[in-house]
Amino acid sequence: MTSTSYLIRSASLLGSTTADLLIRDGVIAAVGKDLDAATVDGATVIDAAGLVALPGMVDLHTHLREPGREDAETVETGTRAAALGGFTAVHAMANSSPVADTAGVVEQVHTLGRESGWVDVHPVGAVTVGLAGKQLAELGAMADSRARVRVFSDDGICVSDPVMMRRALEYVKAFDGVIAQHAQEPRLTEGAQMNEGIVSADLGLAGWPAVAEESIIARDVLLAQHVGSRLHVCHVSTAGSVEIIRWAKERGISVTAEVTPHHLLLTEELVRSYNPVYKVNPPLRADSDVHALRAALADGTIDIVGTDHAPHPSEAKECEWAAAAMGMTGLETALSVVQETMIESGLMTWEDFARVTSIAPAQIGRVEDQGRPLEVGEPANIVLVDPAARWNVDPAAMATKGRNSPFAGLVLPGKVVATFFHGHPTVLNGLLNTPYRHEGH
Repeated sequence: MTSTSYLIRSASLLGSTTADLLIRDGVIAAVGKDLDAATVDGATVIDAAGLVALPGMVDLHTHLREPGREDAETVETGTRAAALGGFTAVHAMANSSPVADTAGVVEQVHTLGRESGWVDVHPVGAVTVGLAGKQLAELGAMADSRARVRVFSDDGICVSDPVMMRRALEYVKAFDGVIAQHAQEPRLTEGAQMNEGIVSADLGLAGWPAVAEESIIARDVLLAQHVGSRLHVCHVSTAGSVEIIRWAKERGISVTAEVTPHHLLLTEELVRSYNPVYKVNPPLRADSDVHALRAALADGTIDIVGTDHAPHPSEAKECEWAAAAMGMTGLETALSVVQETMIESGLMTWEDFARVTSIAPAQIGRVEDQGRPLEVGEPANIVLVDPAARWNVDPAAMATKGRNSPFAGLVLPGKVVATFFHGHPTVLNGLLNTPYRHEGH
């Protein structure tokens, strides 16, 4: 493919040092102030004064739905949304149809991602066959496939059998994999509709107790310690979960954790509207939980932000509360929500933002060419953000097929101006540009 050079002028690197970035042949070729004309000869100049330059975001928790559920999302539409949100890599969860529990299915998803060309797509392999919790899936075959799977999850369903969870943790040690657990004790959440507490009692909705999440996390960190394997906890939502993870980390247990943007901003009080857009798994929790999650992300107890982007067709959400599907979209709003809750509150800096949205997710997923520093010789996966911008969230204007954004109508800070993927601008001036074409595709 034809290489093109880009000169990003006067960007604020990680929100601190102002410098120029020269991109050439897919890598960062030079970094400095007022780069000389010979160095930047022929480069397309992008004025980035007032913009923050960050490593491209990496999402460890995305539902792209394809294959089989293309009415909700496709790899093409989901990765377009990801690029617009500032992402350069996403991990596609396994609960497609068929389930991504074989080498063939994960290779299909991997190929679809390469053909789309908006972001890197790393398939997440199922832990058990059909997500049924009865038999381990082809973990080794998926790890050895072209997709090189390193993250395995039955997300949407908990691996509730402790023997099955132990075996999975033991198996993935051989290739440095990680089990990403959806922590939900099923017996404690049968028929649950929302967070268990005063609001659920007021509304007469079956409660979803915090202990259903916390008990599984407590069990699994002990299993990870016993086996000596890596555990990742998906979408942590309670203050009690934070304390268990903190306890585990203090003892050197190999556990990482994520929080979603919606759990950083929204509370159970929104459920009083009975609007199914606020129905999600795990449920929106109390205000005290939200503040505990923010503090845990700031102090490193929670390692990363994962969107849990979960698009649904309109008929699955535009119905009565009890019948509605659980899930929210998040790829195009994640950056803004984290800026609102963590940066503008003073809890984190843009350097911290890069750690929790790019560097740490890439490390957990063992993705070598993402989440890299903005230095010479590194892959040019970069996002430029206007931190002063304000925008009104309009789900109808989004690239994702899902219209189930819980942030609809809110005015949020921060806007992606450009996303560079392997040195190619997939987003420019806030708009989709053109996809990156991998060699051979």
